[in-house]
Amino acid sequence: MDTAADLSHIPFWGLPRAERHEAFRRLRALDQPVFFRENKIPFIGHGPGYYALVRHADVTEASRDPAVFSSEPTANSIPDMPRWLAVYFGSMINMDDPRHARLRRIVSRAFTPRILAKMEEDLGRAAREIVDGAVREGPGDFVPQIAARLPVRVICDMMGIPAEHHDRVLRRTNTILANADSEYSGVVVDPFRPDASFGRWTTARGLVALLRAGHDLNGLARRLAAERRRRPTGDLTSMLVHGEERLTAQELGSFFILLVVAGSETTRNAIAHGLKLLTDHPGQRALLLEDFDGRIAGAVEEIVRYSSPVIQFRRTVTRAHTMNGHDYHAGDKVLLFYNSANRDEAVFRDPDVFDITRSPNPHVGFGGPGPHYCLGAHLARREITVIFRELFDRMPAIRSVGEPSYLLSNFINGVKHMSYRF
Repeated sequence: MDTAADLSHIPFWGLPRAERHEAFRRLRALDQPVFFRENKIPFIGHGPGYYALVRHADVTEASRDPAVFSSEPTANSIPDMPRWLAVYFGSMINMDDPRHARLRRIVSRAFTPRILAKMEEDLGRAAREIVDGAVREGPGDFVPQIAARLPVRVICDMMGIPAEHHDRVLRRTNTILANADSEYSGVVVDPFRPDASFGRWTTARGLVALLRAGHDLNGLARRLAAERRRRPTGDLTSMLVHGEERLTAQELGSFFILLVVAGSETTRNAIAHGLKLLTDHPGQRALLLEDFDGRIAGAVEEIVRYSSPVIQFRRTVTRAHTMNGHDYHAGDKVLLFYNSANRDEAVFRDPDVFDITRSPNPHVGFGGPGPHYCLGAHLARREITVIFRELFDRMPAIRSVGEPSYLLSNFINGVKHMSYRF
């Protein structure tokens, strides 16, 4: 085992990014995937540990083979999710077919080309209004002023959530994805202490905050669903509770949490990382602005590859299986580290170079190929494109200032705060 990179050790995720990238490079150079022991988290069951899949070939092959690398019982947490959490967070992301196929078929109605085309005008209007507000407020914190606003607004508008609840949804989403970050979770962990761990009291506080956030969002979705059953309006909630196939109240609540978390947080962080990258690489920024329409698609893909907003997801091995020379056994856990796969030297030339003209760019920033590829990937690309078009049209000198404040997490590569000027 490469003892310099203990991916289960909380302080590892507070190290400088260059050090973490180098640790993953060393892991990719090993002959076999490394096995890491799980942290013992009070009130949550835990297993012996997991294999870290850090190469592009392993991540993509496991993603394509759900019969062996299962999303059940849990894909979005390292320990198995207890029932009292699964009631809120046991969405289709933690399911295999046929349950996954049924739910994905129902909710995919919201992501058809026709629906997304109708949203284009709404996206443009929302971006203009958000930038209007930022111009009035003046330079400040890019994340709450701009990056976080568009995705939350888009998801809430899709579902029919009234505007007065948008900030509430954002706060709850921050809590759900807080991981070990004390600002959002209440779990106070010093990232520079070598013995940092989860204590019972701090864990209890974090779990209570998580449950409250899940309960609140679940209740918001259920109340809206009850209203739309009586008076449908044509929004996504109405579509999901009417028709031949429909979601149950519990399914709708879990789906809303998945949609708002995956749909807003990942896009928000791609937007924030994007401004920082285009600030730190002025040559790439100039290249983009020289031909925005011709280069923005490549820029979006490179921002997602380079920043990898989602760090990892879990799979559980269903039977004995050999993949790329390594033997796995039934019950083994594996983590698909997208951040490492996206910098695999075997696939990407000069992977640590930010290059908006990179082609091909087979990144796994929206998940690997297979049934769990991000359903909202096209929408995310459109949101990132629309907001950067508006920003560079209205604020041509916009730049990040200083070093952002990053989320302490082994799950989301999050930007909490980032100063900017224009």
